[in-house]
Amino acid sequence: MFPVGCIHQHLKSRTTGHGHVGATAAVYSAAILEYLAAEGLELAGNGSKYLKVKYEELDSLIKATIAGGGVIPHIHKSLIGKKGQQKIV
Repeated sequence: MFPVGCIHQHLKSRTTGHGHVGATAAVYSAAILEYLAAEGLELAGNGSKYLKVKYEELDSLIKATIAGGGVIPHIHKSLIGKKGQQKIV
């Protein structure tokens, strides 16, 4: 979610002279930014699924749950202990 108020303030600060920025300009700009961000993240997710890799950069950038997104659970074989073997802490 992109904050409309912050975008409106940024648009007002970028105008020259006594330029007027309507309220709908910020709403449309926020909607466009949100759409582009969603498309970019969807393409990155589809690419990582196709290549069967995980982008740590995206994970550290987002730090949130994306609705409809997800990662297939996977534990590397070297991390799974053998049966009867106890983990020493």
